[in-house]
Amino acid sequence: MDDCKIGKKENDLRAVLILEDGTRFSGETYGDFKDIAGEIVFNTGMTGYQEILTDPSYYGQIVTMTYPLIGNYGVNAEDYESSRPNVRGFITRERCEKPSNFRCEKTLDEYLKKYNIPGLFGIDTRKLTKILREKGTMKGAIVACGDDEDSKAAGLTADFNIKNPVEKVTTDMPIEYTANNGKSKLKVALFDYGVKTNIIRSLTKRGIDVTVLPSKTDASKVLNGKYDGIMLSNGPGDPKDCTIEIENIKKMAGEIPMFAICLGHQLTALAMGGDTKRLKYGHRGCNHPVKDISKDRTYITSQNHGYTVVTESMKKNLMEITHINMNDLTVEGVRYKGMDLFTVQFHPEASPGPRDTAYLFDEFVEMMCKNKERGTAHA
Repeated sequence: MDDCKIGKKENDLRAVLILEDGTRFSGETYGDFKDIAGEIVFNTGMTGYQEILTDPSYYGQIVTMTYPLIGNYGVNAEDYESSRPNVRGFITRERCEKPSNFRCEKTLDEYLKKYNIPGLFGIDTRKLTKILREKGTMKGAIVACGDDEDSKAAGLTADFNIKNPVEKVTTDMPIEYTANNGKSKLKVALFDYGVKTNIIRSLTKRGIDVTVLPSKTDASKVLNGKYDGIMLSNGPGDPKDCTIEIENIKKMAGEIPMFAICLGHQLTALAMGGDTKRLKYGHRGCNHPVKDISKDRTYITSQNHGYTVVTESMKKNLMEITHINMNDLTVEGVRYKGMDLFTVQFHPEASPGPRDTAYLFDEFVEMMCKNKERGTAHA
């Protein structure tokens, strides 16, 4: 207990992370500290911390970075994946107080303070990660040191629950984005389950006008001839909670070309009769090997998800596995037979390779163009 109460400097604020299994880690706070609870997850990326902070798929989670030094290149607005951070808390082994990069606009500490996000550093993140790998993702709380640490942490953890996270991160109204060259050749309806900005960029730079839609937008508003394709985005939470979204996908599947990423991939599988399950500790990082079966080639991918499509639940007459995870052989991609519809679990827009799997957006464009040509020929 004493090591928790004594800081390295007189004014240091000490805090403790207490997992729901009782494991304790004491450290120092930064950002805008307050007592919090959340789902504790880890990310294995060496870089990309501000993309992680602003990824809506992390809604409700306290993220631990396995790479020890974080914050060394600061924060800049150009690399945000959404307008603000979505994590509940941020844990690092070390944090850099004096970043060095020509694009740096503020320190990580300043950024977390601006958005009222608490941070904790100085703990053994390697030990924490090993516990999460062995026991699985679990809830936990970060609380200021004091006589009632355990009772506060237990109360916060017991009360914490991620309810309807997609509703918390989706757009309130449709948002229009125009093709970069001003000469759009296609129009795509993008369902926002927690969309990352680079998905939109990946479409607009290919000459596509994009309409970002609220997650529960009715299928009838999309299947009206206005759009050439449908994109389903990433997002947080258990896919089985998204009942309205699943029903809408059932109505849209096979009607016009569709491409789905991450949560969209899982929701499509559920809509088409498949099943999903929770992974023990998820896939979170920018170094996950995924094999494209048709190309017989393995790519390094960026991932952030806690659920996966159950291989045994897939209907062989309808679903064809296109990609597999080379670490645990889970499903990473599906093509639906007889439909212009394919999905992937990883993030082709995140470019860890740096552009290894961006070809999937090109395949989506080609699919839409061919469908459009068929429609013109029939007309």
